[in-house]
Amino acid sequence: MTQISSSPSLLRLAGLPYFLIAFVARLPFAMMVVGVLTIVVSVRESLALGGLTSAVVGLGTALVGPFLGAAADRYGQRLVLVAAAVLNSTMLAAFALVVYSPAGDAPVLLVAFAIGATAPQVSPMSRSRLVTIIDERMPESRRARTTSATMSYESAADESVFVFGPFLVGALASFIAPWAPMVLASALTLLFVGAFALHPTGRHVSITRAADGSAPSAASELFRPVLLVVVAGIFGVGLFFGSTLTALTSFMADRGLPEQAGLLYGVMGIGSAILALGVAWLPPRFTLHARWVFFGSILLIGSVLVATASEVWMIALALAILGIGVGPVLVTLYSLGAARSPLGRSATVMTMLGSGVVVGQAAAAAVTGALAEGVGTSASLLMPLAASVVVVLCGILNRFLSAVRR
Repeated sequence: MTQISSSPSLLRLAGLPYFLIAFVARLPFAMMVVGVLTIVVSVRESLALGGLTSAVVGLGTALVGPFLGAAADRYGQRLVLVAAAVLNSTMLAAFALVVYSPAGDAPVLLVAFAIGATAPQVSPMSRSRLVTIIDERMPESRRARTTSATMSYESAADESVFVFGPFLVGALASFIAPWAPMVLASALTLLFVGAFALHPTGRHVSITRAADGSAPSAASELFRPVLLVVVAGIFGVGLFFGSTLTALTSFMADRGLPEQAGLLYGVMGIGSAILALGVAWLPPRFTLHARWVFFGSILLIGSVLVATASEVWMIALALAILGIGVGPVLVTLYSLGAARSPLGRSATVMTMLGSGVVVGQAAAAAVTGALAEGVGTSASLLMPLAASVVVVLCGILNRFLSAVRR
């Protein structure tokens, strides 16, 4: 974080407690889809139902998440996040009760939708806060470099929790009970998302907003092709996350250890988090467009190895290679999203991107789970490859759209 700690320091402007609180506050979001999948598969003994339930979580996030971002842009983040923290904490705890109850599948799916709909958008809200601070309180000559470093840090933080989250879910489910991850996520949401909401930076509303809270840019600017292609690309990353984890769950279930899939998943995250931080040091001539295609291609290579793996060590090697690609791709996509955000709508854009990851993750979990149960593990191991193709194709389309825009 050396790029963001020199004077005037973003670390000094936001405060060290902010970064610590924001890091822990995003952990329940990372545990959400995996925790739902794990508890349903363990208790209801159906990988297909687990994947479908995860998809319903993503549907709730897709339908409601961007509206939470728009509300935060207009009214400030504090009110939106406090309400979301209380509701989501309640839904997470309720889900554990419903899954263990004799109730049918419909109540399980209903509460899962509520979990997604009330999910606090900590990660995109944090990006929005920091980007706004950079744009309004730092010299113009340092904004681009500081934004790049900030996106690197934020993506590394996301990578860390998206790896540690499944790892924690796997550990708690293995050594305590399948309900333990949901209860912990409920407690963390109430305490740390609440603290994130009440942090002094939560009062900040962009100065580009008018007195009545309206934005100077039209809502139609959110649907420009150069921005939508970034959303599509990050949706592909979400597909990659969801398909990889679900395929790993099926792979380990064949060996009688489905709850250890999260532990194996952690192999990918180590290199991913390190490489995400390292993106800030890449030379400017290695453009965002080129980075997207280059690191997306590494995802393709690793996914081919996943599709052909037959032993645990082969899967572990493939995951280590995948970690080299996925972290930098995430940094690149969030950096492009920040650069292309319409004035006064940064929280909306960042929430669209954050929702894209969760929706992709949940949709892929549903499809991959159905494939694993209906066709077999070998079919499910092809899904990360399909997701990687989506990421690379969107990167190529982005290059074309950017050239047309210029």
